[in-house]
Amino acid sequence: MTEQFTDNGGRGPAEHNVRDQIVDAAMQHFAHYGYEKTTVSDLARAIGFSKAYIYKFFESKQAIGEVICANRLAMIMQRVEAAISDAPGAAEQLRRLFRTLSTTGSELFFHDRKLYDIAAVASRDRWPSAQAHEERLLNLIHQILRQGREAGEFERKTPADEAAEAIYRVIKPYASPVLLQYNLDEAESASVQLAALVLRSLAP
Repeated sequence: MTEQFTDNGGRGPAEHNVRDQIVDAAMQHFAHYGYEKTTVSDLARAIGFSKAYIYKFFESKQAIGEVICANRLAMIMQRVEAAISDAPGAAEQLRRLFRTLSTTGSELFFHDRKLYDIAAVASRDRWPSAQAHEERLLNLIHQILRQGREAGEFERKTPADEAAEAIYRVIKPYASPVLLQYNLDEAESASVQLAALVLRSLAP
């Protein structure tokens, strides 16, 4: 049988139901024991597969974690995009971006704590899924900034890349799972205050 490789680290024949079964079992195991305390051998025993069989579909435990992490981060981006889609202007989009990132991250932390840990590990260890999420956020900030400048809501003197990077750095404590866990108590109020501060700095 020819071995196939995919971009997310999975490998083996394209039997998606088996891959999904491994991912579902991993989610349950990670949710109960935590990502870092779970081994591929643990997953194999839980599913009833051999460890070698799991390696036909995923090259490592991280590759399985990448799928779960990418799904969680995609859900956050979907909520962000839905929140800003009908905002009446770039300034309100930025407010909703700050608020949605902090509230969605906090919900995941409190209601899915063990799975939240996967996102924290991904952010700490610079997994591709985490880096792609950061890139999507930065691109979204660029987009909002450009719209605000074109509409006359934001100043145009600061170089766009510099302004977008600065905004991302301000929002990062509430967008990064590693940092958010240390800012949970004040996440909601701080995101409102920081958004207001950023908007004052962007005023024309």
